[in-house]
Amino acid sequence: MATTNSLHHHYSSSSHRHNLHHQSHFIPTTSLSLLKHQTSTTTISLISSPSSSSISAISAATTTALTTETATKFDVLETHLTNQDFRKADEETRRLLIQISGDSAVKRGYVFFSEVKSISVEDLQAIDNLWTKHSDGRFGYSVQRKIWLKAKKDFTRFFIKVEWMKLLDTEVVQYNYRAFPDEFKWELNDEMPLGHLPLTNALRGTQLLKCVLSHPAFVIDDDDNEEAEDGENRGVGGAVAKESKKDKDTRMFKTDYSF
Repeated sequence: MATTNSLHHHYSSSSHRHNLHHQSHFIPTTSLSLLKHQTSTTTISLISSPSSSSISAISAATTTALTTETATKFDVLETHLTNQDFRKADEETRRLLIQISGDSAVKRGYVFFSEVKSISVEDLQAIDNLWTKHSDGRFGYSVQRKIWLKAKKDFTRFFIKVEWMKLLDTEVVQYNYRAFPDEFKWELNDEMPLGHLPLTNALRGTQLLKCVLSHPAFVIDDDDNEEAEDGENRGVGGAVAKESKKDKDTRMFKTDYSF
């Protein structure tokens, strides 16, 4: 504004002597003011408003960071499973289960069964999908759930079926829990029982495993059909013979879960 006023004063005092000459070179005050205003606005705009390319770069960086965080959560598990190192994959699965159950579980070092309901469907399905993918469909929570349903949700029968328990060489029918880790099976072959992995510690009872297998991540429409089919198979003339009352009475189990 100081420059504009000076020019305006000069124009007023000299107009009677240099009128024609001054009019040919003079820029009106309003034009100068407008020019200055536009220049200032443009400068401020350039400083305060990032370019579209800058916005795109920031957005891309943020998206990449979020994607990387999501992707890397299960990378270690996928590496172990890809390498067919099922022992390490089982350990990593146990660690992940604690991690995705929340801060309290992490601080405690293990999961309460009541915390399972807070685990997201996506996280549990991601773990399960990796197990089924790298085991030709033999391992995973979804596989274990099908076996558990066919066992009428009886964990003793389930443990026997997935071979977490072994038949002892005794006169009566007696089972015992396998000793961890040596008596469990870590090689993928035709002799590996379905659902043998991953392990879920039942030291504090079977509630944790029950909540995992009952999680919405694994509930499918034909679950009821599988239970009904198993019930028919166990009927008179079915493919699976009924256990005799004597067998049921003489079966003995220790309650020491070691995994």
